[in-house]
Amino acid sequence: MIGTGVAIGYGKFSAWRAVLALLVALALQVGVNFANDYSDGVRGTDAVGKRVGPVRLVGWGLAPPRQVKLAAFGCFGLACAAGLVLAAVTSWWLAVGGAACVLAAWFYTGGKHPYGYRGFGEVSVFVFFGVAAVAGTAYVQMESLSWLGLLAAIPAGLLSCALLMVNNLRDIGSDVDVGKRTLAVRIGDARSRVVYLAFLVLPFAVALAIAPARPFALLMLAALPLALAPARAVRGGAAGPALIATLGQTGRLQLAFGLAFTIGLALHG
Repeated sequence: MIGTGVAIGYGKFSAWRAVLALLVALALQVGVNFANDYSDGVRGTDAVGKRVGPVRLVGWGLAPPRQVKLAAFGCFGLACAAGLVLAAVTSWWLAVGGAACVLAAWFYTGGKHPYGYRGFGEVSVFVFFGVAAVAGTAYVQMESLSWLGLLAAIPAGLLSCALLMVNNLRDIGSDVDVGKRTLAVRIGDARSRVVYLAFLVLPFAVALAIAPARPFALLMLAALPLALAPARAVRGGAAGPALIATLGQTGRLQLAFGLAFTIGLALHG
């Protein structure tokens, strides 16, 4: 979404390429959720009584593991198909990037040594749901990289990290029990709260830095009030099930920021 705003601002918007890029992003997002559900479920990480968060399909016995795995692969296949079309009309190196995205999505919780269990989840989220998603979407429309596309990717990546951090903050207790050493587990409850707040604040700071070159980027300030409730909850010590609502609030902030920021970037010139 933000990448399309960058492309529009440069006068190089392509509707069909934007739609395909959005399809790639959405398919990967849904696919990684299915993949995580499957992998965590078969490991027993999400068994009933262990997980604090929302319902999981495999862990709670609501769907056969094979069906959830096939759903994940189906989403990855759809993302690859759309991505190959974009690679064919821009650059074939995108196919390599797409393959990296799929591998990162699967091995986050899949395989014998999932990196999500070692505290590298936020790094992956920033790279793939921030830099790759925003800069990649702008690239396939503009057929070139730009400083704005890369800089505008930072807020998107940080807000995605905020979403993951509050999720992992909620699950510190259960993750410790099953040996899942997320970043939140590694740095502890108190530091995780500070990092989460940084993930909320820094996107606005980066967007403000962009404003001298793209004044309408200041429209993202319309999303600022949505940051107050989750920030208060995390600062106030909300934990466990109380953070489920905070997760939803963080998601709404991410959506509102992305929409306002996209419009602001598109209005340039």
